[in-house]
Amino acid sequence: QVQVVESGGGLVQAGESLRLSCFASGRAFDSYAVAWYRQAPGKEREFVAGITWSSGYTPYADFVKGRFTISRDNAKNTVYLQMNSLKPEDTAVYYCAAQKPGNWGLMTLTTYNYWGQGTQVTVSS
Repeated sequence: QVQVVESGGGLVQAGESLRLSCFASGRAFDSYAVAWYRQAPGKEREFVAGITWSSGYTPYADFVKGRFTISRDNAKNTVYLQMNSLKPEDTAVYYCAAQKPGNWGLMTLTTYNYWGQGTQVTVSS
């Protein structure tokens, strides 16, 4: 069993930065792919960025390319999302999700096995 906990959200102004952290308990986390999703009020949950267990593949949604960077430290069981040049439209609850080995589809929400409770990111204009 894996438990996922996000942290690092907050209130910032447009143009500022935040770094989100996703800590996962449980063994073998270093074999899991991980993704960040977000959900704004009244909208569906959407893919933001993903990372394979080896960090060899890191896809991003078009709306964050060049601004956000996903990385992981398997020794710390932690995945990070560095968010720069934040915009008001980035305001959402950000969720971390972990995917068991054997599941495929970094950008497919239904392939993830474990989800955190989310962390709120609010960007003011």
